[in-house]
Amino acid sequence: MKKNLLAASLSQALACAMLASIPAIAVAQTEQQMPDGASEAKQLDTIVVQGEIAYRNRTDDTAPVLSYDLEYFQRFEPSTVGDMLKRLPGVTFVGSDIMESDGVMMRGMAAGYTQVLINGKKVPGAGDDRSFWVDRIPAEMVDHIEILRSTSANRSGDAMAGAINIVLRDAYAFDGSYLRIGLTRWYDGEVNPTFGAVTSGEALGGRLLAGINVQDRYRAKIKRSDRFSDPSMEELVSFEDQSEVKDGRDYSANVSYTVDVGETGRFSIDGFYVKTDRDVKEVSHEIEYDDEDVIEANVPGFNPIDQKNWGIGAEYKFDMAGGTTEFDLDYAKFEDNSAEREESHEYVNGEWDASEAEASAVEADDTETGFKIAHKRPAGSAELEFGVDYHRKKRDIVYTNYEWEGEEEGDPVVYELDGTIGSLIEETRVDPYLMLSGKGEMFSWEAGLRYETTKSDIRYSEDDEVEGAASKDYNELLPSLHLKWDLTDADRISLSLAKSVKRPNFNELIPALLDGEYGDNDYIGNPQLEQETANGIDLGFEHRLGKHGVVGVNFFYRDVKNLIELVNTGEWSEDAQDTYEEDLEEFLEQNPGSTEDDFEFEPESWLFTSANVGDGKVYGVEFDLSTPLTALGMPNTGVFLNYSYLNSKVTDFIGERRFNDQARSVYNIGFIQDLPSWAASFGATYRKQGDAFSRVLAEEVTVKYGDDLEVFVEKRFGKTLSVRLSAANLLDASKDEFFHKFDNEADQIDRDYDEYELESEEAGPSYQLVMRWAF
Repeated sequence: MKKNLLAASLSQALACAMLASIPAIAVAQTEQQMPDGASEAKQLDTIVVQGEIAYRNRTDDTAPVLSYDLEYFQRFEPSTVGDMLKRLPGVTFVGSDIMESDGVMMRGMAAGYTQVLINGKKVPGAGDDRSFWVDRIPAEMVDHIEILRSTSANRSGDAMAGAINIVLRDAYAFDGSYLRIGLTRWYDGEVNPTFGAVTSGEALGGRLLAGINVQDRYRAKIKRSDRFSDPSMEELVSFEDQSEVKDGRDYSANVSYTVDVGETGRFSIDGFYVKTDRDVKEVSHEIEYDDEDVIEANVPGFNPIDQKNWGIGAEYKFDMAGGTTEFDLDYAKFEDNSAEREESHEYVNGEWDASEAEASAVEADDTETGFKIAHKRPAGSAELEFGVDYHRKKRDIVYTNYEWEGEEEGDPVVYELDGTIGSLIEETRVDPYLMLSGKGEMFSWEAGLRYETTKSDIRYSEDDEVEGAASKDYNELLPSLHLKWDLTDADRISLSLAKSVKRPNFNELIPALLDGEYGDNDYIGNPQLEQETANGIDLGFEHRLGKHGVVGVNFFYRDVKNLIELVNTGEWSEDAQDTYEEDLEEFLEQNPGSTEDDFEFEPESWLFTSANVGDGKVYGVEFDLSTPLTALGMPNTGVFLNYSYLNSKVTDFIGERRFNDQARSVYNIGFIQDLPSWAASFGATYRKQGDAFSRVLAEEVTVKYGDDLEVFVEKRFGKTLSVRLSAANLLDASKDEFFHKFDNEADQIDRDYDEYELESEEAGPSYQLVMRWAF
């Protein structure tokens, strides 16, 4: 209660301080005036026909920020933001299908530890772990991408691994128009078109930018699974051959409008819209060996995906009381109306035995509403910034399940309702903050406090009947400190200390019983989970190489508290309870005069939940290089290299391991060769991600990805037209997974296997031809 009163009092004090200054608007102005939008706008034809190789930006931010313009990625023709992020230091994707990049992971930590922002604003996503699937945003909508390695007081603190800010093109920064037209050919012969258009210029008394993008999204893969009784692989239990085709189309658009108001004010509004229509078709053929019987199954599956992401934001800045005041209002929404169905037709020794099917549909509506009021002003030789962030999240999701069982071979599939499960999570945040900063010729600093308060309400239902509800309040004080020393014009040292949080996953909070969620074990959520917190440090060194080049190295460390892991409640699962009752009845029938106390029973499955189990540590080193080879007499050759060593430590029910799904390392190396006399370029980039391991109750998985090679060749025609041919996945990389499966915790500890599975998938190379024309 005292913490809530503190937050409310601080919020009111900050708001009053700003409102009290409003009468001084007419007489107060800052020393620096906003530049004229038209004179600052970048010509879009320089995006279409790049006369120079683009390198990583060296920002003036005191906090550790890496910035990459679209031009840094564009020559390799990325389709989505996920394709762009693959080339950045410390970024991994574990769990994504081959040739897809959806849940981005910084520092190798799970996707929920990385905060994804669009234009600096929070956006809802598809993941139960609060992650945002970055492959939903087309690359053509992006101006630049920022990697925010550490948190600051004026940003949300739920970015334990760091944050990725996707900055979309805006009207203030660009001028002109261009078209993008292309075709992609996949290894199976499928050809898909892509189209994009952007225009920007003066309109409606200010500046307006509008862009649209339509691209077919296709990927075909083949997968093979072999299942054995144990890792010796002496006994093959079953195998499965599967083909999968994902075929769909993404529609996207963004708009930005900026206008100067009065002498010092500027109003801007921006919005984006992304719609994903995609059909996923799977066809599996399974063979299982059971004693002398051969069980054959044909398993067709179909998953239509219909998802929408959109958001709109408005910002107004103006001079006031010797400083600058800012009002921000934003709203973002994610809608999911997808479905999934799978049939299984089994034959024993060639004779039909059974047919069954399951289907589910999801209706999800996830919204984020935010309002920010902030004021920035001189404070002696420093600068003071203070403000309040209000944020409201509402996540409403309903799963409807269906089932069917055939009585004879060839019976038509007619689904019957098998119940619904729904949940509603509402979170309201009021986060006041205070930040001081100063900049000198050689030394810059930034220190701040952010007090995050969250009121969380959870309700879940089954078959439209409310089954339970819970509430939980979170309050956390997050200090941060950033220091930057410019030792010389070329050399820079930075140090950041900051506290951050990781909120529980949505499914970890919902107290609904899920039957057989982990092997034969049940799971129930825990709405009383505490947030994970981490005290972090980032220590970096950066050196400028000539006019464009930069090389940097950064050490990071996160000391994580209240780590959330799966635990055994000690209660039997529903299956174990049913087995107990059946076996007890049989025992009493066979042993007249005996009682329940005489019956001995060892349950083989339990009820799991999530709990705050202790502490963990995450640490590593990130190196990046981006430079022309001017010193070697090759100014038209650009090289790019980054390498990240990633490690962590956590103790679970078996012993010590890394954080789940953390790759040991990831590196990228590439080059671009410009041929000015031919108005042409070519280049290549190679990526390798280390193995990742995860261990939960009843299952352990190792994931390996093959090497990834991409190349391009480009020809420019004048100053307004370019044609590029690019190729991806030229090494036909595979994703290989090794599953160690157990019935229960005791068997896992004793290494008494239920099954050992090897799974591999491949998708083949792809080739893309793209033409850009500026006008």
